[in-house]
Amino acid sequence: MLKELQKKRSDLKDISEEAKEKRNSLNAEASVLAAKRNDLNKKTKDLINEAQELKVLRDEINEKVSEYKNKRDDTNAKANELFSKADSIRKQSNMGGPSIKALRKDIDRLEFAQQTEVLSTSKERELVGKITQLQKQYHVKKVQLESNSELKDLLDEAQKIRDEASEFHTELAEYARQAQEYHEKMIAAFKEADKTRAESDVAHREFVKAQEAADEQHKAFINAQKEIRDLDKEIFKLKKKDKEGKSRVVKSELQKDAKSIFEKFKGGAKLTTEDLMTLQRSGLV
Repeated sequence: MLKELQKKRSDLKDISEEAKEKRNSLNAEASVLAAKRNDLNKKTKDLINEAQELKVLRDEINEKVSEYKNKRDDTNAKANELFSKADSIRKQSNMGGPSIKALRKDIDRLEFAQQTEVLSTSKERELVGKITQLQKQYHVKKVQLESNSELKDLLDEAQKIRDEASEFHTELAEYARQAQEYHEKMIAAFKEADKTRAESDVAHREFVKAQEAADEQHKAFINAQKEIRDLDKEIFKLKKKDKEGKSRVVKSELQKDAKSIFEKFKGGAKLTTEDLMTLQRSGLV
């Protein structure tokens, strides 16, 4: 019985040590996963903050886009109104047809073609004829315009306002470019945050799995330790009982020897030192 209990205790000791090693290993793994998860959570938080800051910048720039769009549209509306008045004056003064600005643009385009393109003689004569005709129209328009100060001033003012609208449009386009840049960066930051959040979720699930496994091993360790303590109590009782049994046997033998020696003593036999010690241990003397 005692040997069986001691064998069982030895087996439980092995189980306990194995569970302890596995628990410690799993706790170390869980610690690494927790650190990884925390780092990813911090990265996610930083990316979301960055994305939010970019959103604020984008929205501020979009306000500028809206502001300069309104300025451009209002200014163009003023310019269109003046150009409309100029058209009315032209009609009243029999100055219909293309504007002096449009004529100048066509002349410059044809002259550039004449200088840069390889043309046949007939095509070049045709082109020169068109340029000459447009120059005459341009000259007539210029004379008409210069002779009509009201129309000239009106067109100058309209063009000045149109140029101002063009400047507003240029600034609007730049703000729109900046807003788009901030928007794209914001979207990229949110996507990266989603990616790191997903990685963090995976790390957390692995952490929970390792932690639960470590808890199971800890329970196995605790249970084995409890069983060992219970066995130690049983083993102690058995050893004590065995010891007491042996003690009774020894005492019985001692009493038997002592009686034999005492009888010899009463018969006049001489006792040795060892005989005297046996009698003392037995309590007969």
